[in-house]
Amino acid sequence: MVGAFPLTFLLFFAAIILHHQTVALPLSVNSRWIVDDQNGGQRVKLSCINWVSHLDAAVAEGLSKRPVDVISKKILAMGFNCVRLTYPLFLFTNDTLASTTVRQSLQKLGLSASVAGVQVNNPSIVDLSLLNAFVKVVSNLNENNVMVILDNHISKPGWCCNDNDGNGFFGDLYFDPEVWIKGIRRVAAIFKGYRNVVGMSLRNELRGYRQDIQTWYKYMQKCAEGVHSANPDVLVILSGLSYDRDLSFLRDHPVTLSFSKKLVFEVHWYGFSDDDDWIMGNSNQVCGRVIDTMTNKAGFLLDQGYPLFVSEWGVDQRGTNENDNRYLNCFLGWVAENDLDWALWTLVGSYYFREGVVGMEEFYGVLNWNWYEPRNSSFLEKISPLQSPFQAPDDLLGVRQHKIIFHPSTGLCLQGQPLMLGPCSNAEAWDYTAQNTLTVKGTNYCLQANGLHMQVKLGTMCTDESSKWEAISASKMHLSSRTNDGIVVCLDIHSKNNIVTNRCKCLSNGTSCDPASQWFKVINSTSMGVTKPVILSNALFKLSKLIHQWLPRLMV
Repeated sequence: MVGAFPLTFLLFFAAIILHHQTVALPLSVNSRWIVDDQNGGQRVKLSCINWVSHLDAAVAEGLSKRPVDVISKKILAMGFNCVRLTYPLFLFTNDTLASTTVRQSLQKLGLSASVAGVQVNNPSIVDLSLLNAFVKVVSNLNENNVMVILDNHISKPGWCCNDNDGNGFFGDLYFDPEVWIKGIRRVAAIFKGYRNVVGMSLRNELRGYRQDIQTWYKYMQKCAEGVHSANPDVLVILSGLSYDRDLSFLRDHPVTLSFSKKLVFEVHWYGFSDDDDWIMGNSNQVCGRVIDTMTNKAGFLLDQGYPLFVSEWGVDQRGTNENDNRYLNCFLGWVAENDLDWALWTLVGSYYFREGVVGMEEFYGVLNWNWYEPRNSSFLEKISPLQSPFQAPDDLLGVRQHKIIFHPSTGLCLQGQPLMLGPCSNAEAWDYTAQNTLTVKGTNYCLQANGLHMQVKLGTMCTDESSKWEAISASKMHLSSRTNDGIVVCLDIHSKNNIVTNRCKCLSNGTSCDPASQWFKVINSTSMGVTKPVILSNALFKLSKLIHQWLPRLMV
């Protein structure tokens, strides 16, 4: 229990800090980075949460559980700066659906309890039309300085997706391409005056037997031009084929558009995208193979100078799904190494009505069933370093390049003396030389293997074998060295997050072995890693982290 004075104090400073974190919009693109052009081209990293509004009711989920303003503030309190807000196309192309009220829509589904909940928690919304209710949610996110990406998730309201649901590709039963383009342009025009609507995702997870690359180019380019014409401020986000897992066709044939500074591509990756490979195979080998696939099908776009937005990823928040748990550690290493923009699936703790089930609980949701508190606070702590940028654009003045050593399983970084894991905001700055030596930047000290089962140390004998560290295994996440007595070891964590060296484990074969404790990523960083319009003092930064930790517990 927190007393009234601490709560008031925290909320007061929360308002100050959240104000300072506001970026000057609209956003633009500088090579592979999303930036704030009006603030010196500083990096703006999208760390988003998916808020579902495309199901049968065509109402943003959760409004029967909590006031919309409380939900918006909780999103910020959990460290997210952005919402990917999904919607069905018919909301903007079917006047009958658009004019149906929230009350009527829920009643048609027999959801009297949900009607009563919206009446109590959001009385100003319950009798709005579905279209105006959607606008109301966007408006509230804007009032709370939460950036919004509008995502056309599906045409006909309902759960997504399968190959035969009539929503998968141009020409399917509910997917007339000309109606779609007209509808998306209408969305762009409606939200032109909303400064926090920073992007529009044109279509979620194209799929099915009709998939055709030439048709993709024809309609995606036409729709992109229509959106940019109607609202030149927004980022235009293009998805690929095969449930947004494949953009490989762009490698040799880029899109042809009249604009360039607003173009972003999106990709999806879940643990179940790889079936049950994570528990049936060796985690190192699966991680290496899947990352190679992701690079070949989407990651190459970074090298071509385009931002890549991982607009859907997520895990079972209960922490009991081993397939998801192993995928997550690989995924976080990949996202950290590439410093990608992303949107987690999902905010939703429960649905009004999904696939015939009333009140279905969503175990991938960061909120619990009643939308009151995080389902898994340790998960939010683990991903918190990824909510701020590690890198800034290369051409930004004052950028100083260095390395940090990230541990995906804990979401912590190597720091201090003695060396241990701690918050990445205080990570040690390293140089990684061509001789595979990790030296503390600006010093003569290097990381050394001290012996088997012993704590690593910083020393000055930086030509010894014990000072050479190579990323080995298929995952490239084992940092391996050789002790002075010739034993091959890998970095590992011990009690209280101390860093030791143990024999390298799970390198190949074996499906039951979990290598997570020995997975580390040496990633690029800059002295301007946490890029904000107002640079916070160390004290304010620490206070902001404290507020992000406490607000989810207080705002219930």
